[in-house]
Amino acid sequence: MPEQAVLAIGGNLGDRQKTIKSAIKHIKALEGVEVIKKSPLFESFAATAEGIDEKAPRYLNGVIQIETVLKPGVLLTKLREIETSHGRVRLERWGSRTLDIDIITYGNLIKDGKRLTLPHPRAYERAFVVVPWAAMDPSAKLLGHGSVAALAEDLKSQVWEV
Repeated sequence: MPEQAVLAIGGNLGDRQKTIKSAIKHIKALEGVEVIKKSPLFESFAATAEGIDEKAPRYLNGVIQIETVLKPGVLLTKLREIETSHGRVRLERWGSRTLDIDIITYGNLIKDGKRLTLPHPRAYERAFVVVPWAAMDPSAKLLGHGSVAALAEDLKSQVWEV
């Protein structure tokens, strides 16, 4: 049975818009995955382990809604392969990157694993996730946090639509 999932996609190195478009094409090409909706893209300052870094290259982010028959772990593996094929190098947590794709939700699944936690544990506090998501789907709900639009309202000053 297919599940709906929300993926956050973004990056702050290279031709960000071209990379995001290419990554979405690669996601569409995955067997067992259908892209249902795409958000507008938003720019934001870099979030680092130390907090917001206004001097680092800015991120361009969006979200997509997919329908998939892939299990969450398999989907994550495929998304990591797409990141790598777009020049993603994992050197430091929250470091600059060409591409980052996170699974935000996977149906109503609650999972707390070493490799994957669902829903994404920090999605509710990230403007670059909830603002594009609310723009794409104003009635969306984030399990455990309620209305995505309400979350976005509190954070919308942290991002700029492009």
